[in-house]
Formats: sequence, structure tokens, C-alpha cells
Amino acid sequence: MIETARSLLFVPGNRPERFAKAAASGADVVVLDLEDAVGPAAKVDAREHVRAWLDEGNKAVVRINGTGTPWYQEDLAMVTGRAQAVMVPKAENAEQVDLALPVIPLLETALGIAKAIEVCAADSVVRPAFGSVDLAAQLGVDHQSHDALRYARSAVVLAAAAAGCAAPIDGVTTTLADEAMLQKDLAHAIELGFTAKLCVHPRQVGPVREAFRPSAEDIDWARGVLAMAADGSVNVYNGQMVDRPVLLRAEAILARS
Repeated sequence: MIETARSLLFVPGNRPERFAKAAASGADVVVLDLEDAVGPAAKVDAREHVRAWLDEGNKAVVRINGTGTPWYQEDLAMVTGRAQAVMVPKAENAEQVDLALPVIPLLETALGIAKAIEVCAADSVVRPAFGSVDLAAQLGVDHQSHDALRYARSAVVLAAAAAGCAAPIDGVTTTLADEAMLQKDLAHAIELGFTAKLCVHPRQVGPVREAFRPSAEDIDWARGVLAMAADGSVNVYNGQMVDRPVLLRAEAILARS
């Protein structure tokens, strides 16, 4: 599910009354957040809320606090054996993500982007996520600027492909009431090769899931290509040469559908 998820919804770990609502929102994956959404005074209580919910048999990814923080070791111990996967913030090297459970590394620093292939190549990594807000703050640019972060986003897409991971997850759209902004961010992410997005509100889940769903035309094309390939008699479909890369694209479209 982590590899094929299109929408991942953040929920603050210190708001347990929202956990079930998030699970019922239609999001492919719920991400219970122990890091940025939770202040220092609430970290321990948030961890226990998350532990209790997971122990009831509920499924979620958990974003833990980063290495070097006072909460890291206990966060990691709590999620191991409970969470679907762990989201590791500010991932910058393979050692940080070499863990005993599936990992979504959050690439959100300049060093993390520079070492993205190394991070993505770790055996435990399922797919990376891009952290636009933290990276933009470090670089001193607007996190809403597509141009300012285009290189960084593309570096994450290339790193995932080079390492053989699932295609990456784009960062959040922080403007909640502007549907046009969300759609612009989605179109940009899709153009660059992302296949999922982090959400910060349930209202974003529907549009995100729909945007990353292949169109009916793409699905028909993919089915036609694969049907032709199965026949084996021709290597041209609708005037387009069909070779292995084209077949792989068709398979990927149907997998995402």
C-alpha cells in the first residue's frame, strides 16, 4: 500500500480524537505525526496516544522525531512492530534509514537532496517523500515557488528511479482554502514524476487521489499496448513504436489505476 498510495494524510499525534476521522477520510495512508505538528511539551503524550491507537489494530505510518533529538530512540522503539512504516525526517544518509521496518525518508534539507540516491538505495526504503517547507526555509526561498524548488524535486524523482524505489511523494500544500493552488501544485508534481502527495487536511485527499489517478484515455492506451504486445505480431500501436520502455510505462499506468 505504501508503494502505490496516492494520498498520505498527516494527523498530529497529540490529537487522538482525529485519528479515526483521518482513517475514514479516504486517504490511502494515515501518517501520525510526532515531529513538527507536536510541541516539545506534548511529545511524550503524543507517543502514548499513537501507541494506544496502533495497539488497537489500526494501521498508520508514523513520522518520528529525527535522529539527535531527545525523543528519537523511544519513538523508534514504539513504532517498531506496530506501524506500517516509519517516516524519518531530515534524512541525509543511509545510516539514518537503515532500520528494521519499512522507511519513507523525508528529503527536506540541502544535504538530503545532495545524498538522495544514497538514502533511497538503503534496503529498508520503500519510497522517498519531498519536504518543500523545511528545504525552502534552509535555502531562503518561497516554499510555494515551483521554479525555486524544481531542481530539488527532480533530484528526488531521479534518486528514487536510480535506486529502484517507488516514485516519490510530493510535499504539502499549506494553503488550505485555495483549490486552484492545490491543483497547480498537483499538476507540477505530476509533470516532474511524483505519483503521490502529502496532505495536511482531509479536504485535500479527494483532489489528490483524483489527480494522480491515470485518465481513462491513458488506461485505454495502456491496455491496448499490452494487448498488442501479448499478441506479439506487431510492434507499433497507434503509430507509436512499442519497445520495452513503452511497455513498462503501460504497466505502470495500469498499476496506478
